[in-house]
Amino acid sequence: MRVKPYSVDADALLGAKTWWLDKPELRDVEMMQAKSHSGDVVARLMGVAGRDAAEALKGAAVQIARSHFPALSDGEFYWVDLIGLAVENMQGESLGVVSDLMDNGAHPILRVAVPTVPVEAEAEANRAGSKAAAEILIPYVDQFVKTVSLADKKIVVDWGLDY
Repeated sequence: MRVKPYSVDADALLGAKTWWLDKPELRDVEMMQAKSHSGDVVARLMGVAGRDAAEALKGAAVQIARSHFPALSDGEFYWVDLIGLAVENMQGESLGVVSDLMDNGAHPILRVAVPTVPVEAEAEANRAGSKAAAEILIPYVDQFVKTVSLADKKIVVDWGLDY
């Protein structure tokens, strides 16, 4: 099967002997053989015999034990560590919580789930012809992301409530 790694360095996938796949349900699978190929990882997994079995796993997320992750330099973070962190702007206003990250090719983007909007505010937005935002997308670049504190479980961004 072919796997698209989240990282440019796929060594963690290559070195892990057990992978967890989330399709059809979360389960562990023994990795028999893997190699890098054109930025992806091509692997043979125990119990995944043939093209049809591999095709059935299309869209599955591959997880490995944290112990296989490479060490990071100061100021670097794994995406999984950012999910769940509170996001506030430089004025101390809460923007929400990181629900996910995505990569647009140029840089990662924080997907920030906006807290539930009070019914009155939602009604006002509807009367004004706009919709209350369900999420905010913030480019994960130095211009906008000012500090990340895993200890405080918080990310501070240069981003207004009205963006």
